[in-house]
Amino acid sequence: MKSNQHSELPVTVKNYLGKYGLTKWEISFDPAKKFDNVIVVPVLAEFENLYPLLESLIQNDKKYFESTLVLFVVNNLKSSNEEIIKDNQFTISFLRSIAEGKGKKELIKKILESGLNIGYVDASSKGLELPEKDGGVGLARKIGMDLALTVFDYQSDQKKIIICLDADCTVDNNYLTTVIDMFNHQNLKAGYVEYEHSLPEDKDQKLAIICYEIFLRYYVLGLKYAKSPYAFPTIGSTMVCDYESYIQVGGMNKCKAAEDFYFMEKLAKVTEIHKIDNTTVHPSSRGSWRVPFGTGQRVNRFLNGDNNEYLLHNPEVFRILKNWNELFYSSKLMNADEYLIEAARIDPSLKNFLDTNLFDKQWKKILESSKTERQIQKQKLTWFDGFRTLKLIHFLRDNGYTQVDMFDALDRMFAVLGYEFRVNRNEIIPDINQQIEYLKALRSFSNYFCN
Repeated sequence: MKSNQHSELPVTVKNYLGKYGLTKWEISFDPAKKFDNVIVVPVLAEFENLYPLLESLIQNDKKYFESTLVLFVVNNLKSSNEEIIKDNQFTISFLRSIAEGKGKKELIKKILESGLNIGYVDASSKGLELPEKDGGVGLARKIGMDLALTVFDYQSDQKKIIICLDADCTVDNNYLTTVIDMFNHQNLKAGYVEYEHSLPEDKDQKLAIICYEIFLRYYVLGLKYAKSPYAFPTIGSTMVCDYESYIQVGGMNKCKAAEDFYFMEKLAKVTEIHKIDNTTVHPSSRGSWRVPFGTGQRVNRFLNGDNNEYLLHNPEVFRILKNWNELFYSSKLMNADEYLIEAARIDPSLKNFLDTNLFDKQWKKILESSKTERQIQKQKLTWFDGFRTLKLIHFLRDNGYTQVDMFDALDRMFAVLGYEFRVNRNEIIPDINQQIEYLKALRSFSNYFCN
């Protein structure tokens, strides 16, 4: 049942696995089967969430079931508490029943009848736990994504696609066909699937996730307006890439949090990130202890009431970013002093940020080491990447452009972009129904604006 054969792999895959691959873990599945698509799902004490996820997957068109493997990476640390380990062992037992084609549970029967392939990686049992230093969602994703390279059918003419999901998600019933068809028909290298957090019944939980999704969408909208090459959501359960791009960027990182941000940023430096719309991933809206920041922690923070969560970046920071991007990413090349003079004209704080980040010295090095204009443009993407873009926005926030009330910021951004949206509100923080209208507008508006 173990699949870890490297003999038939392309040279690039062998080289990658030889340099970056992890040899401790293996896929439990029929080694004779090969696939065009692998969905990688990290699992940490998620037994109760597997049912909704699998139910949503098997509601999909069966067109690609035979050529698709859903690969669960069941993981914990050696130091994880007994409850987590016990939950993971329930999960492994459940997945083993599916992989071995037996089991009395109704869902297992439905999965087996559907023809969808289920495999798993045991990174939970004694001796197979994740290391204390690196153990977390990044390493769990990396294990699954690396192992996906070993089970692709490299003889078929279909693209080899690595798709990321989380165990607490559900997907639309056209999810598989939409993702796979877009990658194959449009020859995509990397992308993200449209997402919408599920809105819970509990009012406080609902307010928490509405607030957080508005925060996420507003930031990406601001980046789109600013014409940033990094204007895309960085949500782990929405990421998709082909195997060539995965290898090109050196694979997934081991970050315990924000692994999705850094992975998508790496991809954006080598290829365009495409939006996969017409289908949707529905991430969980729960609070969570699993990662130090992200959805779960933001929901917890909202519910604790320790901070004012109804704040967004001043729209002015995106105007400054837009002017800088238009200057820096244009085909016109200038020396460091010229860029700094222009940056000061855009805004003195922008110039201060560039000085703080040693732009003068680093730009001179880029010009000296780049032999062609194409290399210079690539170096621009690398120097002013998604992380430095975020640092600039935070610098501007802390130097004259303080955050503003969430719904005022939305109104102002909509006006700047010429988007007709009006909610008659008399309060700084409107009632939940009006907040939902803002979220709906952001969802539909981002669809319109991003295409």
